[in-house]
Amino acid sequence: MPARHPVRWLMTDERQGAGLWPALERLPRGAGVIFRHYRTAPRERRALFARVRGVARRRGLVLVVAGEARLRGATGVHARRGRGIVTWPAHDRREALAGVRAGADVVLVSPVFATRSHPGAAALGLWRAAAIARWLPVTVIALGGMDERRFRRIAALGFDGYAAIDAWSASSGPSPRI
Repeated sequence: MPARHPVRWLMTDERQGAGLWPALERLPRGAGVIFRHYRTAPRERRALFARVRGVARRRGLVLVVAGEARLRGATGVHARRGRGIVTWPAHDRREALAGVRAGADVVLVSPVFATRSHPGAAALGLWRAAAIARWLPVTVIALGGMDERRFRRIAALGFDGYAAIDAWSASSGPSPRI
């Protein structure tokens, strides 16, 4: 059954800097963006979100906001109950099921592979990640060291798509082919 929600996602954070803008442009139409920027001061975060929202509207992207702040124009929330699309992080099967019970539309299983955004964090590996993803009744997204090549390698293990930071950056090479 095809996923009803985006299957390619960009996770934003402060370390992207100006690279955020080309990353947004590299996303395929209909992809999703999880706006994080947790450490950005509230006023600057709202202004940055407004700019990202403008790009998302122009490009036909789904825009989900992480954190407790309510930001106008988001089409959903991350890691909490809310209106619109609900995305949920899962580092184990218990968290994945908790997300489903909380009404998540999309569960992000992570970290599948080692990732630069969480140096030193233990990766789940393919089989543990697949065990978390198995039989979830929602869109399941692989996160952590992901790119298009790695996704093709694991898609048959129960993943509908992937989320990334670096895979969408201009420094990661040519635009991922879908």
